[in-house]
Amino acid sequence: MVTISVVLTDELKRFVDEEIREEGYASASEYVRDLIRQRRRSKAENLLRQLIAEGLASGPPAPLPPGHFQKLLERASNRK
Repeated sequence: MVTISVVLTDELKRFVDEEIREEGYASASEYVRDLIRQRRRSKAENLLRQLIAEGLASGPPAPLPPGHFQKLLERASNRK
């Protein structure tokens, strides 16, 4: 595990301490790790929404040839 030092204003330190107390975190480190996980999840969800919107905006679906997914599965299994 890596250690990172963060400098906070007194106001932000009070806020973090309050969050730790109210939300039941064991430490400031646990609180910050949770914030980072939430941010990563949020970014992944936003990317997924963007990709879905692009897919919907790309026009009507086109039919795929028979066996298309089977060929994809075979190609994927050959990569292992």
